[in-house]
Order: sequence, then C-alpha cells, then structure tokens
Amino acid sequence: LVSLTLAGVPLSGVSLSVQPPGGQVLLGDRLVLSCVVAMETGLLSFFWHHGGSGTSLGNSPCLDLRHVGDNESGHYQCRVSNGDSMAKSPSLNITVL
Repeated sequence: LVSLTLAGVPLSGVSLSVQPPGGQVLLGDRLVLSCVVAMETGLLSFFWHHGGSGTSLGNSPCLDLRHVGDNESGHYQCRVSNGDSMAKSPSLNITVL
C-alpha cells in the first residue's frame, strides 16, 4: 500500500485595509477593517485579533465596529487559514480620537 499526501498551496499576501483611511477614527464612529488575501486556495477561515489577545473578534473577511470606544485603540491583525496553512497580516495600529 502506498499513501500519498498532497500539500495545499500555502497562503500568501495577507494585508489589511481600513475605513476611514489612516487608522484614525472618532470616538463613537464606525471602523471597518478588511482582510485581503492575494493568493486564495480553497475555503478560507478568518480570525481577527486586537492587541496580542488570543481571543478572536470575528471570523469574516471584514471586521465592522459600528461604535468604537476608547478601549478599541491599538493593533489589529487578521489571520487566515485554508486548512493546510495559516498566514497573518501585518499589524495595523488604530487610534480612537
């Protein structure tokens, strides 16, 4: 018996975009972060993290914070998995004014 395992194509090019641009948002305003994957392979799972927390804030390609508070300033990061590999975006610093 011969067993073959085919490795999936690794994820690459994970980046973040932010609305409003510049990473600064007024207290109580809306903040939308989007996670973009340059090379997609298979079904993707998204995980959002804030400040070094291991707790996921959401699991969709967009993180929509409708009324930001003081405690939402800091670094955000998106991690993406296709079941075979995981990739993470650079951290994005958000300032609540």
